[in-house]
Amino acid sequence: METLHGKTLFITGGSRGIGQAIALKAASEGANIVIAAKTTEPHPKLPGTIYTAAAEIEAAGGKALPLQVDIRDEVQIAEAVQQAVATFGGIDMLVNNASAISLTPTLATPMKRFDLMQQVNARGTFAVSQACLPHLLQAPNPHILTLSPPLSMQPKWFKHHLAYTLAKYGMSMCVLGMAAEFRGKVAVNALWPRTVILTAAVQMLGDQVKPDMCRKPEIVADAACLILKQDARQHTGNFYIDEEVLRAAGVNDFDQYAISPGTTLLTDLFLG
Repeated sequence: METLHGKTLFITGGSRGIGQAIALKAASEGANIVIAAKTTEPHPKLPGTIYTAAAEIEAAGGKALPLQVDIRDEVQIAEAVQQAVATFGGIDMLVNNASAISLTPTLATPMKRFDLMQQVNARGTFAVSQACLPHLLQAPNPHILTLSPPLSMQPKWFKHHLAYTLAKYGMSMCVLGMAAEFRGKVAVNALWPRTVILTAAVQMLGDQVKPDMCRKPEIVADAACLILKQDARQHTGNFYIDEEVLRAAGVNDFDQYAISPGTTLLTDLFLG
């Protein structure tokens, strides 16, 4: 397997949650991390900014480049990619982590929220991937890893939160299409958690999710870094599940990832 030492990872939404966990895991192996996220000032309800994340990355052993980026804006994306290349000499890996969520049925979904999820999730994934690809194509072991679920056309995945499913499946279809388009050149894979992960976004959902029934973001981070160290020309077009990736690597202790070890876990909404 490859090492992440000296590799440059461009991570969207890396100031908190799963994105930050992936950044810290890669930093612990000596990676360079570009944090492309919006938060520069502390949010009243959500922890972390691009600057606090950068400080933690440096403390973990990596190098950090915090950049304020709204991935709905292709100009900001282009400028961020240019700064990343100027700072670190290239981009080896892209992690499409940024995502907007609203688990609302059709009649309870304002079009403003529908548009936000499409712009951040589907369009944002496409736009950032498009901007990074010219540089990824020059990297020795290039990867795009997108945090999105396996594709399935069963109605049960759509009926309770159609707008969100459309937006997340848009990300997954980017994986499907780009994996085929760039096969043999850039690995393009998806990663999704077996259980609900306790992130700030999930906590914002209120009583819909009990924290004790969740896992920590570190399980996704550990799986992500294993995927990113694979041979890009051999491992592409996969819709990985975090637990399966870790089991294949010999991990058997999953209590270490539980918020409350021994508690029954809540299966993720796209897998349950």
